[in-house]
Amino acid sequence: MDARDHLLRSAAMLFGLLSTAMPVAAEPDGAKAVAYAAVERNANEIATIGDSVYYFAELGMQEYESAKFVRQVLESIGFTVEVGGAGMPTNIWAHWGTGKPQIVIVSEMDALPGGSQTPGSIERKPLIAGAPGHMEGHNTHPGVAIGAAYAVKQAMQRYNIAGSIAISLGPAEEQIISRPYLVRAGQFKDSDIAILLHLGDNFAAGYGLMNYAAISAKFTFHGKTAHGAVNPWDGKDAVDAVELMDIGFDKLREHLRPSYRAHRAITSGGIQPNIIPDYAQIWWFVRDSTMASAQETFDKLTRIAEGATLMTGTTYEYQIDAAGWPQLGLKSIAEVIQPNIDAVGMPQWSEDEQEFARKFQAAMGARVVGLNTKQTPLGQRGQSASSNDNGDVTWVVPSAALNFPASVPGINYHNWQAAVTPTSTMAHKGMVSAAKVLAGAMLDFLTKPELVRQARVEFEKATTEMKYFPVLPPDAKPPLDLNKETMDRYRAEMTKHYLNRTARFN
Repeated sequence: MDARDHLLRSAAMLFGLLSTAMPVAAEPDGAKAVAYAAVERNANEIATIGDSVYYFAELGMQEYESAKFVRQVLESIGFTVEVGGAGMPTNIWAHWGTGKPQIVIVSEMDALPGGSQTPGSIERKPLIAGAPGHMEGHNTHPGVAIGAAYAVKQAMQRYNIAGSIAISLGPAEEQIISRPYLVRAGQFKDSDIAILLHLGDNFAAGYGLMNYAAISAKFTFHGKTAHGAVNPWDGKDAVDAVELMDIGFDKLREHLRPSYRAHRAITSGGIQPNIIPDYAQIWWFVRDSTMASAQETFDKLTRIAEGATLMTGTTYEYQIDAAGWPQLGLKSIAEVIQPNIDAVGMPQWSEDEQEFARKFQAAMGARVVGLNTKQTPLGQRGQSASSNDNGDVTWVVPSAALNFPASVPGINYHNWQAAVTPTSTMAHKGMVSAAKVLAGAMLDFLTKPELVRQARVEFEKATTEMKYFPVLPPDAKPPLDLNKETMDRYRAEMTKHYLNRTARFN
C-alpha cells in the first residue's frame, strides 16, 4: 500500500465504512431500476473521479489535468467529448445519443487559491503550504454528473429511449467566467432541459431567482512616472486614480439600491514609494438581484473611474472578464427533481460519520447538529447574494438546480475547513445518492414529453418581462492566463499527490 492509499484508507476509516451503496427508499420503475443499479455498481468509480479531481486541485482556466482525466473517463463510457468551447481549452462538453429532447447537466470542477488541506484533518494541515485546494467541493461534481449520465445511457439502451444527454463542465466558475462565453458561442442551443448541479449539506430542488447577477471587470489606469522626491510635480499617479475610484464608490454606496453588492481588490498598486507609478489596476465585482440593476451600478462605477482620471490627469480603460446572470429556476423542473429526491432519500450515515461531523462542528464553533437526515421539502428558495456563471444558461434553457448532501452543515465554503471532507465517505455517499436522483430526473424528462413542454411554457412566461441580454462586450475573450502563475508555482509539488488511478465503469 503506497502513502496515498494509506492516507485515503485512514480517512475512510475515520469517516466510517468504505461502502457507498445506498438503499432505495421507493421501488423504481424498470428504467430507473437499471440506472440505480448502474450507479451502485460503479460507486467506487464515482468516488475515484471525485478524489482524483480533488488532488489535481486546479484553479479556474488551468484545469488541464482535471479536464484530461474527465475526458478520458467520458470517452471510455462511449460519450463524444468536445474540448475548447468558446476558446477555452479546459471546457468540457460531452454528449451521447441523438434527437430530442436533450437533457444537459451543468456544473464545474475548479478549485480555490490557498485551499490546500489534508483530507480528514480538522486541524489546519495543508498538503502544500499556500497551494490551491477544493474548499468548495467542486471535485465531487464531475463524479456525480458522469455517474448519472452513464446510468441514464444504460437505461436508454436497455429500453430504446429516444433523446440525448450532455454534460457541460465549464472552467473558472469561481470567477463567474465561462458560461456567458459558452452561451454566446451557442453551446446550449440544442438543449431542452438543464439541471444545475452543486453540492451542499442536504438534498434540495429549488426554483425562483436563486442568486445574484454579477459583473467582473478590471480597471487599469495609466499615468506618468517621475522621481517621488526630485520632481513629483512631473508625475501623474495611477495609484492615486485607483484610490480615488475606491473612495468615490464608497461615497456612492449610500445612494445605491439596498440589494446591491460591490467589492474590489487592488491588483497593482505601485513599485516602490519614491517612484510615481504610471500603472495601477483595481478589480471590481458588482452584484445585484437582477442584471439590469447590476448594470446600472456598474455604469455609475465607470463614471467614477472617469472622474478619477480627471482629478489625476491619468487615462484608463476597463475590461469585463465575466458577467453572470442570476440563476432562474423553474418550478415545473423542480417538481420533477423533488420526487426523485424523495424516492432515493438521504444517505444512510454511519455513527462514525455523524460523530465526526459533530466533532467538526464543535471545533469550528458551528451548531453541533451532525449531518442532515431529512431532505429539504420542495419550495421556492430565498435569493442568495452569491453568484454562479451558470445563471446565463438558465435564461436560454429551461433549468432548475439540484443540490446534494456531501458536506457538513455549518462548515462554510471558500474556507480551508471545507477542504476537509470532499474525499470522505460522507462525500462519496452523497455523490452516489445524487447520481441516482439526477439519473431519475433525466429519465423522467426523456420518457415523458409533456414534462419538457410544461417547462418550456413556464420558461416562456418567466422570461417575457425580463429578456436576456449579453453583458459581455462582443470582442471580449476569456482570460486564458488567469491563475496560470499560481498553478505554475505549485503544480510540480502538487503532482506528487496525484492519485494516478483510472475509473472503469461497468
